[in-house]
Order: sequence, then structure tokens, then C-alpha cells
Amino acid sequence: MAQKPSIPKGTRDFAPQEMMRRNYIFETIKRVFEHYAYKPIETPAMENLSTLLGKYGEEGDKLLFKILNSGDFLNGVNLDICEDDDKSKRLSTIICEKGLRYDLTVPFARFVVQHQNELTFPFKRYQIQPVWRADRPQKGRYREFFQCDVDVIGSTSLLNEAELLNIIDDVYKKLNIRVVTKINNRKILAGIAETIGFPDKIIDITIAIDKLDKIGLEKVNEELSTKISAEAIAKLQPILLMKGDFLEKVETLKTTLTHSEIGLKGISEMVELFDYISDLKLYMPCELDLTLARGLNYYTGAIFEVKTLDVAMGSVCGGGRYDDLTGIFGLKNMSGVGVSFGADRIYDVMNELNVFPEHSIVSSQILFVNFGHAETRFILPLLKRLREKNIACELYPDAVKMQKQFNYANDNHIPYVAIIGEDEIKTSSITVKTMQSGQQQKMSVEHLIDFLAQK
Repeated sequence: MAQKPSIPKGTRDFAPQEMMRRNYIFETIKRVFEHYAYKPIETPAMENLSTLLGKYGEEGDKLLFKILNSGDFLNGVNLDICEDDDKSKRLSTIICEKGLRYDLTVPFARFVVQHQNELTFPFKRYQIQPVWRADRPQKGRYREFFQCDVDVIGSTSLLNEAELLNIIDDVYKKLNIRVVTKINNRKILAGIAETIGFPDKIIDITIAIDKLDKIGLEKVNEELSTKISAEAIAKLQPILLMKGDFLEKVETLKTTLTHSEIGLKGISEMVELFDYISDLKLYMPCELDLTLARGLNYYTGAIFEVKTLDVAMGSVCGGGRYDDLTGIFGLKNMSGVGVSFGADRIYDVMNELNVFPEHSIVSSQILFVNFGHAETRFILPLLKRLREKNIACELYPDAVKMQKQFNYANDNHIPYVAIIGEDEIKTSSITVKTMQSGQQQKMSVEHLIDFLAQK
């Protein structure tokens, strides 16, 4: 018996209707990016492991898909080094020189360094490609998924952060999704770590805080207890539980971080950014959230996370400022900032809310009924004329019962059917049936072109 085919967990096939809806999301996001003058690039699906390892923190490194070297990858390898986890990790780097990309930001930093002499800075790019993570699959979390990234590199101006917030606002307004954007600053988090007496534990503290929504305050405090003292955890609680509007939080922070230079710098940046937000009059609310940490190690300034207001889902967009990601590859002092839209989560949200427009699943505007050879000879030049006018159309390939052809149109969400028989050929006219209402009308070819172009 033949083995039943399957695909790896955390990956999916996409049927035509799903692909049309996904393409609607991609095209909507792409148009917004281009309205803000961002340019497209692409990078390979796989990168050298030396490019990827160490950029996402220890937890991120564990989620990298590694690719075995081709040929006899075990030749000359001492398998005795596999006695413990640490040695297994070393073995994987010996037999695997490449890995599937974990995100689009690190490959972008590598791209900038490699092509720095060809680029004009500040460089504004967008990138829409799949990424892979060896994560545990669950709702809204996949092992293969698409990211839609938009970044500007080579400028420290907070106007870039403001522009990205404008882009986020435009995208979700066009997709008909209500969202809220949470904002924080890693400099503020660094100031907090400094103030509670553990500046060297900033990464451990942010990793723990970043799990607050998922595991709750008690578990976060448990995790922190293995990294910092009970006294430091106690000092952290009022900050994690801080209430009030933006100005109230800022005043409390200024008092709390009064002796932290980096913390005060983060507050100053936050105040400037929220001034710009006020000027932009965005459709979505923006909130200062001091529990937002964004687990990736490379963030150094403003950080963002976007959540939907009407569907229980993880973040649908996130990002932030990274001051020296390119420095890892030898290009110092090249600050950048960007955000990434999770297309797969956006799809799930739109599906749940049923907000995909009807036209997003229409592949053809009109289907021509096939009555036989003579009618087909008459129709083929019409199809060519319609397609030259950018009107999607098709001729049913077989001369079968008309009801079967109508069923095909309905199943494929084709709104109009053209009927051309002997009478229509004699009068050079076309009978057009509107599938939704069942109404029919006769029209000339020119009238049909105008009619469909308006639709």
C-alpha cells in the first residue's frame, strides 16, 4: 500500500482561494510600503550559520533549522564529542554550515554590509519572504511563515520610528483590522536594570519580562529569581504594574530613573516619539507599555508590538531600533529601525473577522460559455481583446451542458458569464448573465469592455 502523503508539522498547503486572499494581504502591504518610498530586496532562504548564530539570543539559536552539509558530512568527525548537550551543539556546527533564515532583519544587516558601496544611505527597504523557526506549532505560530519587513538604515532620527508607526496605521486601516500598538524603549529597560542594581542582567530581565503576557507575573518573578536578587525583584514590581496615562508614566519614570543616564535618554526619546504620534493623528491607539521587552538581543532603542483588538492572537507586527546590528559583520555605527508584519497571523485574524473583500477571491471577471467549434472561433479574438484591456477572462474548455459551466462560474466566484450562440454571432452581440442576480442583458463588444473595466 502506498504511503499516505503528508507535510511537516507547522507547515501548510494553500489552496487557490487561500492564495488569492494571501496575495491580497501581500499586495496591500506592498503598496503601502511603496507609497513611503521603500524599495524591495530579496535574500536567500539559507544563510551561513555564522551569519545567524548568536544574533537572536540563546533561545533563538535553539529554534534555528540547520542544514546538513552535502556529501559525507560525518567524514573526519569525532562522534565522541556528543557525550553531553554542549558537545552536541558543537557537533551540529561541524556538520551543518548553513541554516534556514530565522527572520529577515539579520540577513538584511548582512546584505547592507556586503552591498554598502552600492547603496545610498539612509537606505529604505522592504522584503516579503518566508522564514523558518523550529518552534512548537500552535494557533498563530508556525514553523514556516511569511514576514513582511520594512526597515530604514543609516539614520538615527526618530522621524523614522514615526514613519513606521504611520505605515502600521495605514496597513491595518486598509486591511480593516482594529489594532493597538504598544511602545517601549530598550534604553528605559536598561535604566531599570541599572536602577535595581543588575545592569549586567539586562538580557535576562528583558527575556523574562517579555513573557509576562504569556505566563503571568508570578511565573515571570519565578524566572527572575534565578537571575537577580529578591530585593531587585521587589524594586521591579511597581514598574511592571505601573498604571496611568503616558504623561503620568513618564513622570514616575523620571523620578525612578533619575540617576540612570541611559534610562533618562530612553525617556527623552519616548517623549519625542509621542510628540510625533500626536502630530500624526493616527487611527490606531498607541500606548507606552513598560512590560514590552521584545526578546531579540539586537534591539537598542524604541520597540513596538501590534495587537488586534477583536481577536485573541499574539502580536501581528513588531520591531524596533537596532543601533549596531551591522557592526557584527564589520560595519560600525550604522543604526537602523524596522518592523515586521506577520502575514500568516494577519490572514488568520481576517479569516476569523470575515473582513476579506469579495473581490479578493475573484480570479476571472467573466466566463465565456463553450457551445462548440464555431462559437469558440468567434470567442478567441474577444478573449485577446479583453486581456489586452487587463480584464481577466476565460473560455470553458469543453462544450458540455450549460448548467455545468454555470456551476463552474459559481464555484470559482466568477461574477459574469458571457453567452454567445448563433444569434449573437449573427448580430455581433454578447448576452451577459450576472451570476448573483441571474439577470441577463445583451451588449456589444465595446459595451462589454467598458462594462467590465468599470467593475
